[in-house]
Amino acid sequence: MTKLSVNINKVATIRNARGGNNPNLVQVALDCERFGAEGITVHPRPDERHIRYQDVYDLKQVITTEFNIEGNPAEPSFVALVLANKPHQVTLVPDAKGAITSNAGWDTLTHKSRLQEWILQFQEAGIRTSIFVDPDERMVEGAKAVGTDRIELYTEPYAAHYAQDRAAAIKDFVQAAQLANQLGLGLNAGHDLSLENLRYFQQNIPHLLEVSIGHALICDALYYGLENTIQLYLRETKAID
Repeated sequence: MTKLSVNINKVATIRNARGGNNPNLVQVALDCERFGAEGITVHPRPDERHIRYQDVYDLKQVITTEFNIEGNPAEPSFVALVLANKPHQVTLVPDAKGAITSNAGWDTLTHKSRLQEWILQFQEAGIRTSIFVDPDERMVEGAKAVGTDRIELYTEPYAAHYAQDRAAAIKDFVQAAQLANQLGLGLNAGHDLSLENLRYFQQNIPHLLEVSIGHALICDALYYGLENTIQLYLRETKAID
């Protein structure tokens, strides 16, 4: 069954908008777990505009499900943060400085040597590695070559075209997932997955281990409440065709 990891970046954004500690990020993470979330994801950026580095230390002390830290290993401070906290999983994302959100996967061919170095460093510390990739078979093959444990398929293109033609929107993702399975790579997915498009994706992507969802889930929680929203997303991740 596909696990649901809740990305709590947007909760930190709300907190930071007014200063102080409301909402309490740690308490929200604990509540997400209590409401059924099977993991907590954070994506700290160097400017700390949402998740602060101290948040990672605080969360590490209390999370009892899977802790996933996302970020760009080209930032030495990010590497140090991950190694100091040793989450269950680190997801490497090629974010440019100042990017509003992630908008592309790794070119695993161009960045092969650097990815190998980063991945080995994290694996030697006992941290499972996942790298963000586009649904491109060449990039998936490159991911296998750099030694990562898993890949996370960047799903914004799927979400953007889902309403027009969902079969066409998912085609490249199915092919990339099938290749990942053949190569022995674990498979995650994330970015713009929602209650609208998640079930179809989950039912058509073979051996999908985990989805990381933040923005859409927090937006839905404004209407449905956090507990109910997490249950709605869990229903989609466990749907059987």
